[in-house]
Amino acid sequence: MRILLVEDEVAICEQVSRLLRAEGRVVDVAHDGEEAYFLGSTEPYDMIILDLGLPKRDGVSILKDWRAEGVDTPVLILTARDGWSDRVDGLDAGADDYMTKPFHMPELAARVRAMLRRRTGQTNPIFEKNDLAFDTRNGRATFGGVPVDLTSQEVAVLSYLVHNNGRLISRTELSEHIYEYDGDRDSNTIAVFVARLRKKLGSDLIQTIRGRGYMIDAA
Repeated sequence: MRILLVEDEVAICEQVSRLLRAEGRVVDVAHDGEEAYFLGSTEPYDMIILDLGLPKRDGVSILKDWRAEGVDTPVLILTARDGWSDRVDGLDAGADDYMTKPFHMPELAARVRAMLRRRTGQTNPIFEKNDLAFDTRNGRATFGGVPVDLTSQEVAVLSYLVHNNGRLISRTELSEHIYEYDGDRDSNTIAVFVARLRKKLGSDLIQTIRGRGYMIDAA
């Protein structure tokens, strides 16, 4: 799952990025309002973490423009503005959640996980099918009760398919959600990652719809 983190404080940005990537997320970073607006308007994110007090453009104005333009990506505001009127303004502008600084990293991680589950209609953080159990909270998988070692790319592919189980996902869509903005988005490598996952987690887990993409059956 791919997240845009908009934060101009370098230390906080590094801490949050490290936290999200440790849980198997793909993270793009924007340090000012103009870059944030461009990325949020043009890239297919699964959620956005947005600071309000940004250089060049204010977070609330960016959020209002995104919503006016039809960008429905879930947004979590993470800001030092802790007045009740600031929270009202942020939520009324289209935010889905609001956290104030200072904050606890485990709470932020939990809110991110909850928002990603809501985005895709999931209720249980642990996905189980056949002999697979995949914990979407940390990207850890077991097969037949035995832990399976997955690479970060394999976790990214599996996580996106699991969060969207029951829906056909094209190679292009997968590549847009498992690589960072400046990454080498080669959709041909998706087949390699899927083949590795099948070898580790069973050949019948991921279905191939020839010429269209992949899916994990919800049943």
